[in-house]
Amino acid sequence: MTPTVAIREDSFDVSMTDSYQLCLEMGNDRFRFCVVEPGVRQCFWLEDYIFPTLLTENPLLPSLRTIYQNHPILQSSYWKTIHVSVNSPSFTLVPSSLFRKEYAAQYLQLMRGNPLSTSEHALAHAHKKDDFHAVFSIDNALTDWLSATYPLQQITLVHQSSTLIQATSLTDSVLNSDQKLSLNFEGESVTVIFRKGGQFMFCNRFAYKNATDLVYYILYVINELKTEPKELQVVLYGEITPFAENYASLERFLPHISFGSTPTELQLTPAFDDLPEHRYFSLYGNTLIE
Repeated sequence: MTPTVAIREDSFDVSMTDSYQLCLEMGNDRFRFCVVEPGVRQCFWLEDYIFPTLLTENPLLPSLRTIYQNHPILQSSYWKTIHVSVNSPSFTLVPSSLFRKEYAAQYLQLMRGNPLSTSEHALAHAHKKDDFHAVFSIDNALTDWLSATYPLQQITLVHQSSTLIQATSLTDSVLNSDQKLSLNFEGESVTVIFRKGGQFMFCNRFAYKNATDLVYYILYVINELKTEPKELQVVLYGEITPFAENYASLERFLPHISFGSTPTELQLTPAFDDLPEHRYFSLYGNTLIE
């Protein structure tokens, strides 16, 4: 199994992983990771894998085992810190004043319309600055595998939405616009984050089949937020390019639209120069989770 994208800085010493941060992003049909030097937050290594979902209903763990089997650094059990983000539609946000850890599964049940299965459990990550908890589900088999792969190491587990919220909170602070809409694209889904006056207001994920559906959902959200497209600074991240139909359709309705950049808190080595800065924004955000 080979990565669709593989970037490695030649100066990286594979024998020194205990001095670096490992950030993993895992979804049912994809896996990506990067390696960062924590002090200066400089990224040295990035790989991206996409799995053939038609072959099996749950290809993640078998694919991870294959990738890890002969990988030059992922097999290392010793890292300074390990962050794992779960890329799935099963998440919700709960105000901290209402959050109770013992009810995490019930929060997800209200969102999903069905209880968690016996093969999964609920976790939560506190966003102290914005005063809410991000609650999400994760497969038991995945947490067991992580514990076995990285024994005796503390692993920080979050949802992908948390990495996006963390990263956009930093990039939004340098924008002139009072109202910011961040859109992160992946496959046939988009995560929407809205801030007004620097205050976090909204986050949700929408699945869509075509550009018409996408535009409808985005305009619906804008209407529900009681704002106007012309008032918004819209910034795009993830799997979207200036030549995509999705971009052309959004540009018709959103006059202030642009592509995002790497968070200023993260440094990329020259090996990353040819990679679009907005492409792996959620993975970069994982390096900033506290």
